[in-house]
Amino acid sequence: MFTFFKKKKAEDIKRTGKDSAISSDALLEGNLEGSKEEDVMTELSFHPSWNLPKEKEYVFRFLNNDLDPLQPNQISLAGVDLERENETIQVTAFLRNSLSKEIGLGTVELLLLDEDQTLIASKEFDLSELGKIPAKSSRPWMFIFEKGTIQKEQIPAEGWSLAFNVTSMQPNRLELEDSWEQQLPAEDKEQLKALVSSLPKPNPKEVNLMGIQARFNEKGDLSTTILIRNGNHKSLSIQQLPLQVFDAEQELVAQGAFSLNDLTVNANTSKPWTFVFPKEMVKKDKPDLSKWSVRPVQNS
Repeated sequence: MFTFFKKKKAEDIKRTGKDSAISSDALLEGNLEGSKEEDVMTELSFHPSWNLPKEKEYVFRFLNNDLDPLQPNQISLAGVDLERENETIQVTAFLRNSLSKEIGLGTVELLLLDEDQTLIASKEFDLSELGKIPAKSSRPWMFIFEKGTIQKEQIPAEGWSLAFNVTSMQPNRLELEDSWEQQLPAEDKEQLKALVSSLPKPNPKEVNLMGIQARFNEKGDLSTTILIRNGNHKSLSIQQLPLQVFDAEQELVAQGAFSLNDLTVNANTSKPWTFVFPKEMVKKDKPDLSKWSVRPVQNS
C-alpha cells in the first residue's frame, strides 16, 4: 500500500513533505466550532478497514508524533513521502482535523507543489473514501497521481507539499470588469449573480461560453453579451477570441475574431463581455434568436 515501506527500513523513514493547513470553513458548510485550545495535537487514526502490522503502525505513530500542532478549526494535509512508481506519483500524507468533532469530506482537487509552490500535479480525489475523520486526529492515506495529471516530470527530494485547491470547492462566482462594475445598474448585477449561481459549475480545467443576450442594432450589427466561464484553478488571460453564433435552427448567424487585450477571467469565475459582430460578419438574414448559442471557432 505504501511504497516507502518497501524501499526503506522503518528506522530510516522520515518526512520529506511539509504541512498545508486551511480553515475548516473553506471546505465544510455550516458554523463549525473548533477547539478552544491554542494548539491542537492530533492523535493517529487509521481507516476502520485497515489491518496494519504492528511495525507499520509504529512508523505512522512515530511520524504523527513528529507533526507540528494545528491551530483550532483547521484541516491540514501533512506530506510524508513522495515516490515515483512507473508512470504515477504516489504521495503519502496525513489528513488532519483539529475540530472537536468528526468531519467527512467529499470530492476535492488536490495540488502537489514543490518548494517554490510550482505545480507538479493536480487531481480530484473523493475524500469520502477516507471515512469520517475523528475529532483532533490524523489519518494516513496514499494519493496517486496518474500520468495525465502530472505537469512536471522531476519530483523533489524534499520540501514539497500536498494542498487543497480551495477554489475548486467554492461556487463559481460572478466577476465584473471595473467598467461594468461602475456602469451596470444594481438590479442588472443582481440578475447576473443569480444567473451565475443557478448554472452548473464548470468542470475543473473547463472554459465554456454562454450566450446571455443577442440583438441587432439599427446599423445591422449583431450585439451579443456572452458569459465567459472559467472552471480552472488558475486565471485565464484571453488575447483573441474567434466566435461563431448559431440561431435556434443551429444555422450560422455570424462569425468573427475579437482582440481582447489580455482580458483576464480569474479562477473559478464567470465574466460577462459584449461582442459586436459588424454587419459584414453577419451570415444570415432574419435569424431566429429566440434560442441561440455561441462557440469558439475550432482550428481545423
